[in-house]
Amino acid sequence: MLKKNDVRLTADETAALADLLRVLGDASRLSIVLGCLDDEQSVGALAAGLGLTQSLVSHHLRLLRATGIVKARRQGKQVFYTAADVHVRSVLHDLIAHVLEPKGLGGTA
Repeated sequence: MLKKNDVRLTADETAALADLLRVLGDASRLSIVLGCLDDEQSVGALAAGLGLTQSLVSHHLRLLRATGIVKARRQGKQVFYTAADVHVRSVLHDLIAHVLEPKGLGGTA
């Protein structure tokens, strides 16, 4: 288990973390993950909700699955996606809280 003050990573772990952040750094992919945080979503529902094509959403979902950010469940011909685990949910909820919190003018650290 990672302790708060223990942030020493190997070069491979640092590269994996950088890849994860790079994947989440795309606004469309981030919107897709946010759409999958609390409920399973189909490609069609995600595409319609985000105003993207199904092929583009599918492309992004392949990348998100490959990096372990989302997971898929097949039901017949339909595939439903959701956040891969509680860690993904926690990180994104924390980032959202950070973005939404009021920022002071003094810039205190």
